[in-house]
Parts: sequence; structure tokens; C-alpha cells
Amino acid sequence: MHLDNNQDRTWASPAATRPVSAHVQLPASKSITNRALVLAALSDGPAVVANPLRARDTALAAGALRALGSEIDESRTSWHVTPGQPASGTGVRVDLGNAGTVMRFVPGLAALTSATVTFDGDERIRLRPIGPILAALRHLGAEIDDGGRGAAPFTVHGRGRVRGGQVVVDASGSSQLVSGLLLAAPRFDEGIEVRHEGPPVPSAPHIAMTVRMLQAAGASVEAAGSGARPDTWRVLPGRLDLGSVTVEPDLSNAGPFLAAALVTGGSVTIADWPRDSLQAAGPILEVLEQMGARSTFGPDGLTMRGGGRVHGITADLRDVSELAQVLTAAATMADSPSVFTGLAHTRTHETDRLAAMAKEINALGGDVTEMPDGLRITPKPLHAAEPFGTYNDHRMVMAAAVLGLAVPGLRVAGASTVAKTFPDFTDVWSAMLGPRP
Repeated sequence: MHLDNNQDRTWASPAATRPVSAHVQLPASKSITNRALVLAALSDGPAVVANPLRARDTALAAGALRALGSEIDESRTSWHVTPGQPASGTGVRVDLGNAGTVMRFVPGLAALTSATVTFDGDERIRLRPIGPILAALRHLGAEIDDGGRGAAPFTVHGRGRVRGGQVVVDASGSSQLVSGLLLAAPRFDEGIEVRHEGPPVPSAPHIAMTVRMLQAAGASVEAAGSGARPDTWRVLPGRLDLGSVTVEPDLSNAGPFLAAALVTGGSVTIADWPRDSLQAAGPILEVLEQMGARSTFGPDGLTMRGGGRVHGITADLRDVSELAQVLTAAATMADSPSVFTGLAHTRTHETDRLAAMAKEINALGGDVTEMPDGLRITPKPLHAAEPFGTYNDHRMVMAAAVLGLAVPGLRVAGASTVAKTFPDFTDVWSAMLGPRP
């Protein structure tokens, strides 16, 4: 198996010489920012996205919407979005970079224009799942040419409208395959009914986020299913008015900082942690508490404290898969083995995350075994060796930072790829640990 690695910047990840004690301000949520941008572009009038994330993935989303005719005026604290359309018959190119949200959220919007819109990006984006959305949009009335690949590059031939209706998808590869259909659905002539058939959908809280944001923008949305997890979503045709949205801090980016409190027996406070979050706040805290931390709310935000030991656990991380690499790093320091499952879909994220984590930790002397849908971690003493590979994956940089707390001299290759969602990560991480002795 080939794993592309980005060697453009090597970062010396600082070791922890004492329990951490820090107050951290996180950047805004990528997931919320990009959903808000798409809903703004589909709204009847101007909208404001306050406290947006400013990072590569959101810049790509903004660039895509500008290419499709919307105006986005950026100020220090917000983005003002005025919906628009490209001229009929215009040829437009959308740069996807390696942004899965842009690849999956924007084609439905493109089909509603009267432009010919070509989507392509980094080499890795061509390997990430998009086929189910393209097939679904065709079934709903869109014209899309992908050369039979079911992957980027592909071209949407906008007709100014999409019929909509009922469609069945297998969204086991990514929850974004459902969200990407739901976001544009209020503008479809018949709305949409999406039914998932296949293995469980990963990251289900992200679909719930999409539903809540659609409803807040005025859409009529219902989720239904025979069990605890919905498998059918209905969106009625209608108007959208996003109005003004303030983006929450990105709780998935809190993962490495919360893990730092856990593994060092210290304390980290995350400012502005929302009491009623659009994100998977509860599952994030639950898994860290199972591993030995405890959390409390206070006037300054949420505080995570380590208990002095890291416990090995067995857990299905399907709903918090963005934390899987950080939790794997923490599990190397546990008092017993850990098994993490529900992660097969992460093999098609920015890199094959299971293969990458096993390879890089084992190169440090660790014992991580790949399973079809997860990892088994047996704690062993680790030592710095060659630079830790990150494979153009921001979560690999964050996992390496957690490992570096207990592995003096750990160097991290390609660390600048963390700018995908957290441009200042290495500076904030170093500041948390304080001056080096």
C-alpha cells in the first residue's frame, strides 16, 4: 500500500515536563462554517456567517461559492454572503483541494445553476468517496459526467433546476454523502427523501448538525428510522433564509488538548465550549472520561482534568472518528490495551488513517495492529526515530503532538498540513506547554 507523505515542514513536537495547565481558545468549526456558507448561497437574501473558520478547507468552500456566483465579503469577524448565479452557459471550475465537504456539499448547488461546473482538486481527493452523491443527483434529475469513475474529476451540467424526489444511498463511506444531498434539497422542485441502505452511517452527529442548521434556516426537515439512528431524511421544497449564524469552536480540534490533560494528569480549559452544541460534544467527553479524565463546566468554559492514569478501553468510535488518531496516540500511554472500532470509513479520508497510525506508531517502537474497521493498541515504551509521517492529514499532526508529550525528540514531517482546519495549531500547542526548560 502506498501512502503519500508530505515532507514540506518538520516540526519538533515538544515533550511535557510537567502536567499541563492551560486555557485554550479554539478556532471555529469547519463543519459548521462550510454548511453555513452553502446555506447562505442557497438563501433568498444576504446572510452573515460570524466567527467563521479561516483555514484551507473553508477558503476552498468560499472559492467554490464565488465561482458559482455568490459574493462573499470578508471582515475581521464575519463573512457577508450575497447569493448569486453564474451567467447561463458559463464554464466554471471548482478547486476541491482535499476538502471532502466542498466535494460533497457543492455539487447539489451547482446542479441548480445554469452553468457547466467542473470539480477537481488534489490527487488524494480523487480517491475519496463521492460516487453515491453523483448517482443520487442523477436519479433526482441532475446531469453529471464523471467518465464512469464515480470520483473526481467530474462535471455538473446545470439546468437551473433539479426535480428531486426519493433516492436510496449507501452512506456507510461518509455521513457527508447524506448531508450533501440534504443541504440543497429545499431548492429541488419536489424536495427530497433520502433513505440509507447499507452498514451504519459513520459520524451520524454530523447529519444531525445538517438537519438542525437546515431547520434554523427555515427548511422543513424530518428524520426517521426504526432504531436509535435515523436512516431516512425528508426535506420539503421551500425558501431558505440563513440570516446570521455564529460558528461554534471546533470541538474535534479540542481533542488533542483534552488528551494532553488526560495523559499528563493536568488541566486544560477550552473557552466558549457550547452547552448546547451542534457537534458531538457528549460523545467526545464520554470517551475521554472512559479513559480516565473528568470534565466540568465553569465560567471560563469546559475544563478537562487528567486523573493520573490513562485507562485502556474498548470503544466504537463511529460517531467521533475525527478523534480516533488522537485517542490512539493517548492509548499508547494507557495501563492496558485498547481496541477502537467503527473506523473502516477513515481509510478513505485524507489518508488511510488506520494504516498510517499503525505504521508511524510502530516505527516508534509501538504495538498497533490494524483490523478491518479499527485498531488494537498495546502500550509499549516509545522512542523517537525518523520523522513521524503525516500524509497530508491534519489529524496525523495532532496525533503526533499527543505522542510527542511522552516521546522526547519526536519530529513531525509535513506539519504545515494542519492548516487545513487549524493554521495556528503548533503555536497554540507550544504555548500550552509553556517555555522549555
